[in-house]
Amino acid sequence: MNRARKLKLLLWAIIGLAAPVAMARFFFGLGAATNLSDANPWGLWIGFDVLSGVALAAGGFIVTATVYIFRLERYHAVVRPAVLTAFLGYVAVAVGLLFDLGLPWNIWHMLVFWNPRSPLFEVGWCVMLYLTVLTLEFLPVPAESFPRLAKVRVRLVRLRLPLVIAGIGLSTLHQSSLGSLFLIMPYRLHPLWYSPLLPVLFLVSAIGLGLLMVTFESHFSGWLYRRQPETQLLSGFGKAARWVLLLYLVLRAADLAARGALSAAFVISDWRAWIFWLEIIFGAALPVVLLSLPRVLSTRPGQWTAASLGIFGIVLNRINTGGLAHLGRGERFYLPALSEVLISMAVVSAAALVFLFMIERFNVWERRPEDPEADPLHPPAFDPVGATWLGSPAVAGRTLYSMGFVAAAAFGFAFLAAPPEASQGFEPAPARRALGGEILFIDGNRNGYGTRFAHDQHAERLGGKASCGRCHHANLPRDRNSACAECHRDMYQASDAFRHAWHASPAGARLACAECHPRGQLRLASTAKRCESCHKDPKPAGVVIPVKRYQAPGYVLAMHTLCIDCHAQTAAQKDKPELARCANCHQGTLPPGLPAPAAWRPRSDAARVVVPIRNQR
Repeated sequence: MNRARKLKLLLWAIIGLAAPVAMARFFFGLGAATNLSDANPWGLWIGFDVLSGVALAAGGFIVTATVYIFRLERYHAVVRPAVLTAFLGYVAVAVGLLFDLGLPWNIWHMLVFWNPRSPLFEVGWCVMLYLTVLTLEFLPVPAESFPRLAKVRVRLVRLRLPLVIAGIGLSTLHQSSLGSLFLIMPYRLHPLWYSPLLPVLFLVSAIGLGLLMVTFESHFSGWLYRRQPETQLLSGFGKAARWVLLLYLVLRAADLAARGALSAAFVISDWRAWIFWLEIIFGAALPVVLLSLPRVLSTRPGQWTAASLGIFGIVLNRINTGGLAHLGRGERFYLPALSEVLISMAVVSAAALVFLFMIERFNVWERRPEDPEADPLHPPAFDPVGATWLGSPAVAGRTLYSMGFVAAAAFGFAFLAAPPEASQGFEPAPARRALGGEILFIDGNRNGYGTRFAHDQHAERLGGKASCGRCHHANLPRDRNSACAECHRDMYQASDAFRHAWHASPAGARLACAECHPRGQLRLASTAKRCESCHKDPKPAGVVIPVKRYQAPGYVLAMHTLCIDCHAQTAAQKDKPELARCANCHQGTLPPGLPAPAAWRPRSDAARVVVPIRNQR
């Protein structure tokens, strides 16, 4: 079996291994296939599939600009492979994004519901438009094999220059705007990665990565099909990549020094400092040194090594920026789940298979690769394990790939058995009453990450007992100022505050439908009797929060909405912006005299609310 067929078998096996995980993700949500949570919403799929995928595809606009704008015709041989790589890279980004979005079927909303002030809006539109441009740029290649598409091919070739110009503009916009996404999180991103220059750094690193990716792809595909290496041609890309990466290195160092963040790179006890140096050394320093050596620059192993190191380092930078190096993510450290890694590998594997298919079927290269096993005069091959003839060479390949896919898919179901903590997001998390007397400790799920609430002080400040209705807007029967957890019974999921099933159950209130719903009308909440008709005092005096429906939101959402809204209004009136900040309430300490829950540990910094991820983000 030749190299290409061995690689295809491996790629099909990876896709088969990830297929059950992909099914679980779309059927059961993000919590079934990831280590993501509300405290860790961004991870491998954003850092690798999206941020790195867009940068890896930057070679398309770089090579087309080199050939068609700067008229360097000697690089024309690598235009088609570069455009194909860019096209498949952006398709892989779109597919990967579908996995990361909580509700992927709503991805079309961006086309209709515009938000021009958001960098993500600009990135999304540029990516969609540039993917369209890449499709039109590459379509003439497969059209050569179909005589009926001759006229379409001629028209697209005539539009080549406008398409190239549009592609350069769109790529430049969204490559830099990806960095703009992180400008709104100066306290979320570690100082070694946050910078006002992020848009510039993203654009410069994408150009360098695009040049390295063209080099890597050319050498790898040439090795795979035993093709003569384009070493002399690619040395020009190596020289350009050397200067681009040197510029990136200087900008990164100057930015850290100007912001006073350079000292953070030398904190030995911080693991982030170690991965920072890892990405700097592999992503910029070593490639610059290697590509500066004539012996390395002019040889195939040297170019391949420098390109591989640079790709690894810059991709690591995107993964760090996209989620791994974020601060304020709770006690639990985020590491990608094996299922996340499998999905990313499967997306890349699918793109690689399409790339190999295009190379073998169409004139992506000046000469199509030859497959010695496809020769009809070649003697029939037998399976080395079972000594079974798998058919003609063409049929044997399909049979082998299908067997590899099915066998790997069967093994992939083993990864669906998630640990107990990974499934907590789907199970009920009952909320409980707050602890304490004058000072409450609001920690509904008893995990210690709550907040102290000076109840009596708030009541006195708002007007004494007459102010209860400001917060307690509904009472249980024969109760006075019911606790929040009585209606908001789950920490995260909505609850039926009315408890319709209990009222209609023989074990509960034993009410017939006609006792609440008028005869001859639809049995809706809007037509049913009001609670006041049976319960004399369902609302405390002075209620200012109307009860519009009896579907109570989760405890966390209810408490945050109630507290933050009031704090924001007070902060605006009294010019105290710290009132609406998280750390103003979440101090991470228990009130004196209250027993500490088993899961609680003292914290030196401001406590953060750790929320398991829901079924869909």
